[in-house]
Amino acid sequence: MPTSPIIIRRCTPKDAAALAAIMGDPRVLPNLMQLPYTSAEIWQARLADNDAPGKRDLHVAAERDGVVVGSAGLHPAEQTRRRHVAMLGISVAHDAQRQGVGTALMQALCDYADNWAQLLRIELTVFADNERAIGLYRRFGFVHEGTFRAYALRDGAYADAVSMARLHPNPPRLP
Repeated sequence: MPTSPIIIRRCTPKDAAALAAIMGDPRVLPNLMQLPYTSAEIWQARLADNDAPGKRDLHVAAERDGVVVGSAGLHPAEQTRRRHVAMLGISVAHDAQRQGVGTALMQALCDYADNWAQLLRIELTVFADNERAIGLYRRFGFVHEGTFRAYALRDGAYADAVSMARLHPNPPRLP
């Protein structure tokens, strides 16, 4: 197992090729709610304003020894009555799985949500058979809220997914 530290930082357009490679990896893609054949250009466009003032989305990269080994994001709900909610997405390079990358990404996102972004609720959708991911989410306080039958087409077959959510463990209060 690598001993180099995992650095979490905000993604930049320079990370586009690495993100396209991770999410396009046929060993990673089946567990993502993404389509195949993503490109660096698509990711460059998505990341072009990632650090723009006032942007509420957060997209971070996990880096080890100067190489991007994972990424994650919080994407706030747009509806006025759900401004306290964000959707979470995460991906870890196949060769970096089971090495603490997912844990580091989840720690960073939960810290950001709880202490900086005024988020009360984080939601996610995960394929029902992705037991390793579900275990990671449970360790961070996510609970199963429902099952979606035949939720998404994955490699030519419909697959079930589960919804999970986490409420802020200690919501801020007025002094």
